[in-house]
Amino acid sequence: MKTILITGSTSGIGLGIAIEFAKTKQYNIVFNGLEPNGQEIADGIAKQYGIEVMFSNANMLQPADLRKMVDDAVAKFGKIDVLVNNAGIQFVSPIEDFPEDKWNAIIGINLTSAFHLTKAVWKGMKERKFGRIINIASAHGLVASEFKSAYVASKHGIVGFTKTIALEGAPFGITANAICPGYVKTPLVEKQIADQAKAHSMSEADVVNKVMLYKQAVKEFVSLEELGQLAVFLASDVAKTMTGTALPVDGGWNAQ
Repeated sequence: MKTILITGSTSGIGLGIAIEFAKTKQYNIVFNGLEPNGQEIADGIAKQYGIEVMFSNANMLQPADLRKMVDDAVAKFGKIDVLVNNAGIQFVSPIEDFPEDKWNAIIGINLTSAFHLTKAVWKGMKERKFGRIINIASAHGLVASEFKSAYVASKHGIVGFTKTIALEGAPFGITANAICPGYVKTPLVEKQIADQAKAHSMSEADVVNKVMLYKQAVKEFVSLEELGQLAVFLASDVAKTMTGTALPVDGGWNAQ
């Protein structure tokens, strides 16, 4: 069995990715998140798919927590073969009003945590001559939108970080790739739809079609299954020469 560590995996995209890996029954899964029932979520998937799991509530802003999560996972499973840096937050504001604490938190969670975790697993991956780093970026890792300065900066940063570690890892059988989703209908996005509809006196359907999916050629939300199955492929032996890429899964947003 291989072992995968997925940050932010007790909800949203991270949970969707975890479920697709659980379906393969080829991975132990290290879950991470701040949900109070995170252990129950992990245990439920373990029972459903007959796999071994571990749960950590490591805070992405605390490097010592991240190193301990890796150490605990190695102590339990012996190694980490795949790291998915998924945890992320968002805040929208014009630059002149953008709170400095929000900037620091977004850069810390979305970008800096990926550095600390990659560094923590790197030595073991090099020694075993195998590793897969999968970073969940965003369509905003390739293009920008107004009022999202910190988020766009963090996601462009994670794409650049991915390319760098892909080059460093190539001689040691370590690949690194970034997945760049468009809008995914997670609980967080569903809340944004409701909030924007109320704030702008629009219907929720108009928020979806005229705001969120406006830039996508395919007017559909990206599914969790799409992202999860792409991650499973990138983690596989078949994808051993696929590295340093930033893969848009965004309904054609980046094609325009």
